Amino acid sequence: MCNSLSIYAAYLLSVSEYWLWYHEKAMNLYLQSRPAMCEWRCNALVKDATKYQPDTLDLNTDEEAAQYWFPCFQDMIMKFARQAEKSQKATDDSAADRAEQFREAYLRKLQEYRQKTKENAENLKVLGIRELLELNDKHLRLYGFPDPWLEQKKTENEAALKLLAERLQEIDDIAEHRERWTELVKGVLAGNMFDWGAQAAANIMQNDNSFGLHAALERIQKRPWLMDDLDRLLARFENGQEAHKCAAIFVDNSGVDIVLGILPFARELLRRGTKVILCANTEPSLNDVTRDELCSILEACSCHCAIMKQARLDKKLLVQGNGQRGPCLDMRTLPQALCDSLKETDLLVIEGMGRALHTNLYADFTCDTLKLAVVKNKWLAQRLGGDTFSVICKYEPLS
Repeated sequence: MCNSLSIYAAYLLSVSEYWLWYHEKAMNLYLQSRPAMCEWRCNALVKDATKYQPDTLDLNTDEEAAQYWFPCFQDMIMKFARQAEKSQKATDDSAADRAEQFREAYLRKLQEYRQKTKENAENLKVLGIRELLELNDKHLRLYGFPDPWLEQKKTENEAALKLLAERLQEIDDIAEHRERWTELVKGVLAGNMFDWGAQAAANIMQNDNSFGLHAALERIQKRPWLMDDLDRLLARFENGQEAHKCAAIFVDNSGVDIVLGILPFARELLRRGTKVILCANTEPSLNDVTRDELCSILEACSCHCAIMKQARLDKKLLVQGNGQRGPCLDMRTLPQALCDSLKETDLLVIEGMGRALHTNLYADFTCDTLKLAVVKNKWLAQRLGGDTFSVICKYEPLS
């Protein structure tokens, strides 16, 4: 009798309720099975664990920011829902319904956050852009969309790889040391324009199929940049200066960003004798490159670059998962294996709006730190004193 009642009760669940229940259970089991995460005491790079706060903004206490970002996410979620449906509609008839359920569930949760902010802001923990972005990825997975940008990432990675040899030759043709490093840094910044999670950048890419690295180099802010420590960085990279032992680079987007921006920069570090650890997302988020995708990219790079091929063989160029569930970076939630690898790091490079601007912009670390990003949001750029496509090049030497 009890079994019959249980079966009947389960039957009464709506399709959407059952789907949410199933995926919440699956997500909980997955989170429980993940590798142990790094606690404060394990992280070798945070200067003061008791003061580390990754989030640049707190929507619970910054009403001006809250008035902008909550409506902004309401609008953005429409785009994410369309992308989710598009990614599966050819193979799954339920894609449209699930995308709508995802949108509605996210908006309900967003409203809960906003209501709490208005009612009891002073007693709430910090609410940054990070949490709202992670909420998006969590709900996409709950409704059966683990990686809506998968095919787009594949296409963009393949297209960028075809241009890698040409880009490396452009760099090698620059004989003057300082000029070459300047071009490499600008290349990372221009590559960071290729971010489908930023509406200003997405509009450009949607309207111009020919938009590439060189066009992006022309689009970003000219020097002096909004935050411009390039000269101090170049002085550190001067010939005769001791090379860093190990650089950890927390990377961002697929395609042009990782292939034509980050990899030439990493290659030049390898040339200086620096070991390089590329830290990529463990789980998919927007069009950010994942650890597995980056491993495949480096395999393909072996055909284009002997330096990177040999560095891979010598374990001087490594790829590690960063354990993150979204496009931002919380150094409190790194996998233990990555924390162990970071103990020898004396140069930390954090790239992109999510990792270096929405989070970690004001965080202090125990090694030389370079934060690179293009500000692809007008409100945030103006809050910092600039305009859309302003450049963040923040170099903080340990001394």
